Amino acid sequence: MDAKTLRAKSPTALVAQMEETYARLKELRFKRSSNQLKDVREVRELKRDVARIKTLLAQSSQEGTNKAV
Repeated sequence: MDAKTLRAKSPTALVAQMEETYARLKELRFKRSSNQLKDVREVRELKRDVARIKTLLAQSSQEGTNKAV
């Protein structure tokens, strides 16, 4: 998922997206450990998506604290 679509989402939607991504990542890790995973690159892409979401959440929380000051 690209950063533009993630930026358009609200923080609560980002948290929900992150939970879904973690669930999918867990599923893929189990498949990889049992040699059933065909596309191993998907694990890397999901980890990057989680990092993007965490970054956007941190930025939005920083913007909120900066506005209050």
